[in-house]
Amino acid sequence: MRLPQAQAAVLEAASATESRTVEALAAALDESPTAVTRAAFELADDGLLDVEEEERESVSLTEEGAEYRESGLPEVRLYRAAVDAGADDDPVSMGELLGAAGLDGPAVDIALSNFARKGYGRIESGAVEAAPDADPESDAEAAALDAVAAGDGTDAPEDALDALERRGLVRREASTARSVTLTDAGVTALMEGVEVADTVGALTPDLLTSGAWRDVEFTEYNVEADAETVHGGREHILRQTANRVKDVLVGMGFQEMEGPHVDADFWINDALFMPQDHPARTHWDRFALSDPRRIDHLPEDLVERVRRAHLEGVGEDGEGYHSPWDEEFARALALRGHTTSLSMRYLSGDAVGDLEPPQRYFSVEKVYRNDTLDATHLLEFFQIEGWVMAEDLSVRDLMGTFEEFYSQFGITDIQFKPHYNPYTEPSFELFGRHPETGEIIEIGNSGIFRPEVLEPLGIDCDVMAWGLALERLLMLMYGFEDIRDVHGTLCDLDLLRTVEVVH
Repeated sequence: MRLPQAQAAVLEAASATESRTVEALAAALDESPTAVTRAAFELADDGLLDVEEEERESVSLTEEGAEYRESGLPEVRLYRAAVDAGADDDPVSMGELLGAAGLDGPAVDIALSNFARKGYGRIESGAVEAAPDADPESDAEAAALDAVAAGDGTDAPEDALDALERRGLVRREASTARSVTLTDAGVTALMEGVEVADTVGALTPDLLTSGAWRDVEFTEYNVEADAETVHGGREHILRQTANRVKDVLVGMGFQEMEGPHVDADFWINDALFMPQDHPARTHWDRFALSDPRRIDHLPEDLVERVRRAHLEGVGEDGEGYHSPWDEEFARALALRGHTTSLSMRYLSGDAVGDLEPPQRYFSVEKVYRNDTLDATHLLEFFQIEGWVMAEDLSVRDLMGTFEEFYSQFGITDIQFKPHYNPYTEPSFELFGRHPETGEIIEIGNSGIFRPEVLEPLGIDCDVMAWGLALERLLMLMYGFEDIRDVHGTLCDLDLLRTVEVVH
């Protein structure tokens, strides 16, 4: 029997009495497992070998997982520090515990997001209260980390492994283990003798020009053999939705705004008539910059008008906030917590010069908030900002705009609820019904800008505005229950590769 060299070598190395793995054969023949696998399948097609397959799963620690195994999970370290500080009797300030727990940077948010989830206690208004009966020694995720490090990861509880995988602490990989055994026909072929055929795997220019292709034997290809899965690049579903939102708003007559992600508190909050002592402006809710700390250029006349609006109000009945206003705080730099900073730059004329009504502008940009991570909140997300400047606008105009916008995405059951904002009056929140859970979820905030916002900007007509959550729109369109599945470091790559695009 004449066989290509690789097939002949595999046939001779295989055994009729014991099963041998592809890896073992590859090591013995000094060949790649891929070449041995291909030869084994070709021999199996000829009835000379039996190929058995077994699905296996391997679990390994990521770099972050190995670090947490050595130092402890952030939530466990926070709990132990809290107990040491007496937080199981009386709440202790978060600031006192972070240093003791050795937590900083992203580890702080990880600890906060998992502390209550695991029943270690609760965190309210920056104070930590530790549950006295919690037992960090029995933490299932910490035990699973140890098991994975010891090579026993597949024996760890499935829910603990799932949680660690979502957190990016372990890596689970499925593989197919193949082993081969000689058939009776294979044994007979070896007894009769196997001759190595000089085969060619590819047609080359030299073979063509020399004419040698007429005399060589070409290797047969098994087109049904397993091949490595290759995932090509594709546009992220969140980006697809963002681009679609842009197309819809442009079709409704809006122009797009652009501006800095890092901006002065003046543009982010002060121009929006947000008091400087508002809780959302503390270090617990904003990401301030340490270098550089402040902005140098601000329009001085606008700064003065905004300062007076905060201190004195506007109009005959205006009173302002009766609280201090510090220009240095207004000049402080931070990551924008909403894209309304762009609206303030455009409405003031700072971005594109003075605007005359009517005008429609929007942006679909990223914003940053120091929120607690959960199924509907992230530290950074996309906001659909928009505003319309015109004479005699009303709430009916605003509601009609939303109904038209959301109808473009097949969403027709929008609900409205009156709300309070420091910068709009009247104001209301928008809600939509989740298609899978039936739960009513908040999807945006809106209103008509107050005179205290518009008068310092030099605008004497109405402006209606809104901030909508792109990720919440995604949840209503696709039925996702946890936004972390599609956005952030814990996203589900298989879901992103296979999810059907909704048009």
